[in-house]
Amino acid sequence: MQIQPSERLYYRLMNEHDGDLLFELDQDPAVMQYITYGKTTSRDEIKNTFIPRMLSYRNPQKGWGLWQVNIKQDDRFIGWILVRPMHFFNDNRDDQDIELGWRFKQAAWGKGYATEAARHIADAIVGHDANIHSISAIAMEDNHGSINIMRKLGMQFIKHDLHKDPLGDMEVVYYRKMLER
Repeated sequence: MQIQPSERLYYRLMNEHDGDLLFELDQDPAVMQYITYGKTTSRDEIKNTFIPRMLSYRNPQKGWGLWQVNIKQDDRFIGWILVRPMHFFNDNRDDQDIELGWRFKQAAWGKGYATEAARHIADAIVGHDANIHSISAIAMEDNHGSINIMRKLGMQFIKHDLHKDPLGDMEVVYYRKMLER
């Protein structure tokens, strides 16, 4: 699956050769604040944990994976958008509820890039698969930036709950947008 550029951005599905970009993004403690409480990611963690994890849900035909986001004007990498079935890493996997996530460099914050990219990619994925009934996202309750993006995407608060993940469970808020089909 290919995703066409949006107004200011273009996209490419990331793969096992993108470790340097993933590492670069994860070196800012502010970027990692609501993911690992500010702990940056080592090259070893990128290679041995993060890339194999990404490859486990990457499906180019369905558009699942990490979509690299670049600014069209200067070809600059600014972050990624995650697309995968909700609850992918536990027993409640739901291929009809697509999880969106995002991680962007601090220099890209506050410019609407994450919202533009998430909306554009979600629209492409949903338009490609008529079986998707909702899009969802999670965030730590204090992550007002991400929650703002969720609201701009039309998602509504669902619940506070424990998000179960092999890398560690975390208390989060769940947001969802039901799709009209």
